[in-house]
Amino acid sequence: MRHKGEILAVDDTPASLRLLTDILRGEGYQVRSAISGELALGAAMRQPPELVLLDINMPGMDGFEVCTRLKQDERTRDLPVIFVSASAETGEKVKGLQIGAVDYVTKPFQREELLARVHTHLELYRLRHRLEDVVAERTHSLHQSELKLRKTLLDSVMAIAATVEMRDPYTAGHQRRVAEIGAAIARDLGMSEHRVEGLRLACVVHDVGKVKIPAEILNKPGRLSKLEFELIKNHAQDGYEVLKEIDFPWPIAQFVLQHHERLDGSGYPNGLKGEQILPESRILSVADVIEAMASHRPYRPGLGIEAALTEIEVNRGDLFDSEVVEVALNLFRHKGYQIDFSGRISTTWGPASCPPLAPTDAPSGSLSAASNTSPSPV
Repeated sequence: MRHKGEILAVDDTPASLRLLTDILRGEGYQVRSAISGELALGAAMRQPPELVLLDINMPGMDGFEVCTRLKQDERTRDLPVIFVSASAETGEKVKGLQIGAVDYVTKPFQREELLARVHTHLELYRLRHRLEDVVAERTHSLHQSELKLRKTLLDSVMAIAATVEMRDPYTAGHQRRVAEIGAAIARDLGMSEHRVEGLRLACVVHDVGKVKIPAEILNKPGRLSKLEFELIKNHAQDGYEVLKEIDFPWPIAQFVLQHHERLDGSGYPNGLKGEQILPESRILSVADVIEAMASHRPYRPGLGIEAALTEIEVNRGDLFDSEVVEVALNLFRHKGYQIDFSGRISTTWGPASCPPLAPTDAPSGSLSAASNTSPSPV
């Protein structure tokens, strides 16, 4: 027959301990007994019961000390403790409750009262644990749902990015490569993985606003007219409009809106300066410049990674965040990071693994987000 619960009974008087044990066993409880505080503490630590009935006035370690130590240990802190004592002083009752006991029974106790209190506190203990189990189960379920939602979100974001690249084959893979560079910079800056994930998603869709730009302008091999350039500059705002209603866990739309802003206020669309620009957008802008300058464009061949690094180095503190630039330079020049034009970043260490690509002069059709002399992605 299954017992009603496991109880540890503690009393330094053998007769009282026997009476307590007999009453509880007669009611179907499994009882372990201890005749001192030290023995009780050891028994509870080895095999925690569901409830402790504890005498107060014992030689050596008294009941208050036993209760205090039980509440200090992770294994036993949640155990319900009922003090059973011949003392009826209010001060002792208050002290017992203050150190963590759930109840106080005065000797000589009534059998029915004792059993009622034991039953009540055992049920409360079990209910609390059942609720904890339910919460843990629901939390796990919510976590799984969140993972599925994030995968769906990521799939949607990738689909949006693919739509842009289909219309602009010259920059195929650009957003993915910017995402990898941006994530590498963010990690070296000490950003949390949660923030890195948000930045990565923003990078993947940072040019989504280009869906509104005619393909013949995106792929134009020569100089852009002033009107065409102004049209292309709208892509940051257009991207924001596309993304602002999507309930991301991060301000993705704002990251995208600000990715062509520059520290000195010369960027677009809002001419933000310094700390007005979100940290993620400052990283995105640097990653964007590096990838765009190193890659081929309709109006020029790739300028090479060293030209891109020189560009951000020369303009750090003016156009680009100094700390972000420092980390980016360190990644490529000292840690051996290389852009993999299949969309990945390799981490083969050592300068020898980073062969330079000879830079060429920027053609007249190159574009700048900040000045007429500084090549920059659009």
